[in-house]
Amino acid sequence: MTAPKMAGAGRGLTSDELLALPAVIDLDTSNKALMIGRSTGYGLAKQGEYPVRVLRLGNAYRVVTADLLKLLGLEHRHSGGGQEASGSERHGLAA
Repeated sequence: MTAPKMAGAGRGLTSDELLALPAVIDLDTSNKALMIGRSTGYGLAKQGEYPVRVLRLGNAYRVVTADLLKLLGLEHRHSGGGQEASGSERHGLAA
């Protein structure tokens, strides 16, 4: 499963884009969210030093979106329209 293509290659993801991601994303999408290059991200994953837990599924790397959001200080909104559990502060992660 891959995340939808995001417009604006070469920049990070906004908080709205991050919160719209599926439960599990590919490493390229996670790299974009963290604003790190592809080879750096894959190198860190291969060495076991990626900033969040990386799942190895066959030949593919996957990142649990909840782990990524927690690292970035964001959490999914509750379905009742409530704010994020970690606080009401919003983060604009686009460069």
